[in-house]
Amino acid sequence: MVRAELARLRDSIDNIDAAVVHMLAERFKCTQQVGHLKAAHQLPPADPSREAQQIARLRRLAENAKLDPAFAEKLLNFIIAEVIRHHESIADGAGQVTGATGE
Repeated sequence: MVRAELARLRDSIDNIDAAVVHMLAERFKCTQQVGHLKAAHQLPPADPSREAQQIARLRRLAENAKLDPAFAEKLLNFIIAEVIRHHESIADGAGQVTGATGE
């Protein structure tokens, strides 16, 4: 009985993990387009004001969802750092970057 419940819960976790990966991939496709747009118009790869707004927004969402806001902020900071790295690469003429790009 315990093993069946573990298997059920783990199946749910696996499904959630897959959904998270797919959602991140979709998000990164959008932010890659942002990187190309910024590069085409000589805009800086980073936007500290936007980043601060997004962090504050995500912390509120996390609190409402009963998720540790500090964890949510760490996750978003990781994503933002990767996005900036890819936007810099796009701006330097490296072309399309694969992987995480999130604004």
